[in-house]
Amino acid sequence: MKTKAELIPECPVAMTVQLIGNKWKLLIIRNLLQRPWRFNELQRNLDGISQKVLTDSLRSMEADGIITRTVYPEVPPRVEYALSELGQSLQPILDAMKAWGENYKASIH
Repeated sequence: MKTKAELIPECPVAMTVQLIGNKWKLLIIRNLLQRPWRFNELQRNLDGISQKVLTDSLRSMEADGIITRTVYPEVPPRVEYALSELGQSLQPILDAMKAWGENYKASIH
């Protein structure tokens, strides 16, 4: 069985796509760039995401070091998801995607 390091693509673009290149992960990151969110808030905001996909995406991004998960010692327990420093470094990528999307939308109207 290959280690995680052995599964990382040689190409940096392919590696980035592997880490954040699906619709839901990008939208989760978009939200977390605003502030920390709780699971149910994310699920309500991301129209159409299933609980399983959200759970899997959050776990994967936490394992990759993109987000942090904080459990507060309260009753009932409160869990918040936030971007790590590494996750915050994705801001320019999402800003560029937003600008490109706005330009594309303007060009087709």
